[in-house]
Amino acid sequence: MIEMGDRPRDLASLVVLQQGSLEATGDPFEPYRLEDADGVVIAPVAAYLRDLRACGRPAATQRSYGMDLLRWFRFLQAVGVGWDQATRVEARDFISWLQVTGKPGRPAGGTGGVNSVTGKPVPCDKYAPATVAHCETVLRSFYEFHLEAGSGPMVNPFPLVRDRNGRPRAHRNPMQPWRAERSGRYRPRVAQRVPRQIPDEKFGELFAALGSHRDRALVSLWVSSGARASELLGVTCADSDPGQQLITVIRKGSRVMQQLPASPDAFVWLRLYQAQTHGLVPARPDDPLWWTLRKPFRPLTYHAARAMFVRANGSLGANWSLHDLRHTAAYRMARDPQMPITDVQWVLGHAHLSTTQQYLNPLPEDVIASVLAHYARQAEGASAPASGSRLEYRPESLSVLFGKDPG
Repeated sequence: MIEMGDRPRDLASLVVLQQGSLEATGDPFEPYRLEDADGVVIAPVAAYLRDLRACGRPAATQRSYGMDLLRWFRFLQAVGVGWDQATRVEARDFISWLQVTGKPGRPAGGTGGVNSVTGKPVPCDKYAPATVAHCETVLRSFYEFHLEAGSGPMVNPFPLVRDRNGRPRAHRNPMQPWRAERSGRYRPRVAQRVPRQIPDEKFGELFAALGSHRDRALVSLWVSSGARASELLGVTCADSDPGQQLITVIRKGSRVMQQLPASPDAFVWLRLYQAQTHGLVPARPDDPLWWTLRKPFRPLTYHAARAMFVRANGSLGANWSLHDLRHTAAYRMARDPQMPITDVQWVLGHAHLSTTQQYLNPLPEDVIASVLAHYARQAEGASAPASGSRLEYRPESLSVLFGKDPG
């Protein structure tokens, strides 16, 4: 039970209906729009998404932000509060509700756990702390936009954490690095994610489970070039240069074009895929490089590629993700003593070297193997017979003592 002024708000019995939707439009100027239960576009969200588009945010970012706003507007409808009348009480209640409620469409009772093959957490029926934290950040940004435009409430319902003097990060020493601080008052703590690489033997099993030359070419390019999944899926036929072993991608953040080297095997699988689809799909320089395998042929989307990877995972009982292939490429390059860490930073497209340096940290499986080997050495030392059970002298010492050869 959470207090709402003088009236209690029972979040345990609150029913939030799954009304409204985020619709893809196919319009490059307005990729997504948020509609209410009657199919009417929610104007405040539309204005915010247009601002994101003008700031250069890709369509995937707008979709992610739109889903967070959809959860918020559904909650406001359930509590009977307008979006421009929301206060910090509604913001606090929403974040509290989001951390406890289950995901729509997920069976209740999923407790998560750890996958026995990968060691990665298994998703449960609750929202992850990272999802809640992202939602808080998006909503704070949404209200900050309308606060500046004068079209929303006079106070942001999602406040920042304040220092004692009332300003966040005030009087910071410029000689010291930035500290990781909670910028939102209702932002939950999120554990730092440890990048997961796919061990070589597990990768071999996963690669053997792939069912087509296209899938083998994709996985080989992902794991050798370090490109993000969306970056590789966006390349065209002209972006592939097998002679130089280069693939040209558009970087996710900066949107700049960058050539990335890849392994020779990746281009062998790519050539086999192109030979298999020759004459079946368009292959002009500006046409997409990746297509579906069944008619009618369509450009391969991220969700279709992810479904392919999930099927390969299912045959092994694993839960590797497409992004783990990028982590694997980063670990392989970072562990090569002949490859400078700055070269790895360039390949991965990291703005800060500290982001790349995380791949120099020991892997959990390597640490576990090292500790187990330590225990094994201790056990061998304890079971070995103790030497020197009786006092013995060196022969040369006896010769000096008695003046003759002790033998």
